[in-house]
Amino acid sequence: MKNSHHTPAIGLDVGTSRIVTASRSGEDFVFKTQLNAFVEVPWSKMTEASLKREGVPYVVSGENTGKTIIVPGNESSRFADLLQTESRRPMNRGVLNPSEPQNAVMLKQLIENLTEGERRNGLPVYYSVPAAPLGAEENLTYHDASIAQILRELHCEPTPINEGLAVVFSELEETNYSGIGISFGGGLVNVCLSYLAVPVLSFSVPKAGDYIDSSAAAVTGALTTRIRLAKEESFQINGNFSDKLHQVINVYYDEVIRGVVAGLKEAFSNSRNIPKMGKPVPMVLSGSTAMPKGFRDRFEKLLRESEFPLPLSEIRMASSPLNSTAKGALVAALVEL
Repeated sequence: MKNSHHTPAIGLDVGTSRIVTASRSGEDFVFKTQLNAFVEVPWSKMTEASLKREGVPYVVSGENTGKTIIVPGNESSRFADLLQTESRRPMNRGVLNPSEPQNAVMLKQLIENLTEGERRNGLPVYYSVPAAPLGAEENLTYHDASIAQILRELHCEPTPINEGLAVVFSELEETNYSGIGISFGGGLVNVCLSYLAVPVLSFSVPKAGDYIDSSAAAVTGALTTRIRLAKEESFQINGNFSDKLHQVINVYYDEVIRGVVAGLKEAFSNSRNIPKMGKPVPMVLSGSTAMPKGFRDRFEKLLRESEFPLPLSEIRMASSPLNSTAKGALVAALVEL
């Protein structure tokens, strides 16, 4: 379906689990999202015709008897579940997946699908990039340059923005963009302390949503796709679990939260660059991994118990956890127009 409006800029959340775009239509924010995954299915004229009738995006790969159909995005999850196979992932741990040869091709296809109908000639696109893991000097240059190149090939004008800072821009206008934004994604948890819109301290924690999925799958024998669906559709933190699957997911959720809390305490206890904020600052939680009911309460309980050194005025969920990074990237883009 074509967009019915054209936006002056786009905010792009390039996440391991999902890709989200944010645009403006009048005073309203408009969001579109696709799973950052794809699956290959056997080619046949019937399958291709059916996909075309349903309006499902697909790509035919190969020739003659070696032809397959690649289904990217949201529909890949359904096909993977039907075929009892794992989806393939263009990204891993927050960056391009080095073991996936189709990573850049599929990522470009997904971004192209999400921006269909926009006037892409020179369109400013602010895209999210992760921070280096806590205590590491990981080089993110190749990932950043690859995303920028994909956007240029789509005739856009790319500008990177730190993922945690984008959460601050999305949610903390009332404090003049001072506070802590945390994005609980699939590949990484990204953290940024901002003071008056200036990123003071940024880092990432490597255990996030994908870690929960793969760990729970290893224990239960279920596909990671099935784990993700259960996590998103019926799971709540510390709920009354009637089955082993939800019990196992809860165990690994707790491990992820404890890992982020430990990282926060370490980073904010050791950093000499944290300004004197003058008053307590807010902390905002966002991202798909933070969405289960009870997540915020469990996170706050463990953070308070850790004797976190920075005074906090509140710990709250983002207004739209799935969309906050893309929204913040768009806010940054619109300021520069």
